[in-house]
Amino acid sequence: MSARSNLTRWLLICVPAVLLLGSLSGVASGSSGDQPWFAALAKPAIYPPGATFGIVWPILYVMMGIALALVGAERTSPHRRAALWAFAVQLLLNLAWSPTFFAAHQIGVALAILLALDVALIVTVALFWRVRGAAGLLLLPYLAWVLFATVLNWQVLQLNPAA
Repeated sequence: MSARSNLTRWLLICVPAVLLLGSLSGVASGSSGDQPWFAALAKPAIYPPGATFGIVWPILYVMMGIALALVGAERTSPHRRAALWAFAVQLLLNLAWSPTFFAAHQIGVALAILLALDVALIVTVALFWRVRGAAGLLLLPYLAWVLFATVLNWQVLQLNPAA
């Protein structure tokens, strides 16, 4: 099998899978600005318009899927296996955040998940970079967004200590 067809297969699996998992996590947990519990929370001044999340997340999930495919298709890299495991860990943390925050209303636990995600994602970026530089670069906007989300989550917790 050629390297090109191998990458194509990885892309056809990874991009839809990551996008679907991310979407399902959000939908299943009711992660919407219209949710009464969330709408009643005090928001920090840096909180972006609600529509921003619906635009940013699908783009990030597609970029994550492409990065995953680039790493998955690199069969000869000695860092490939570790990179794939790191990706799985960070994705599980990512998928756990919405149900914890929006469905369980556990703002503090959600912040702990984001802090763990920050670390896991930094490790993933570094490992992806070692396998294929472009894959690491594709995850940088995601890392920036998750770090921003961590700040937002922390500020929401500070503004709503009894929530």
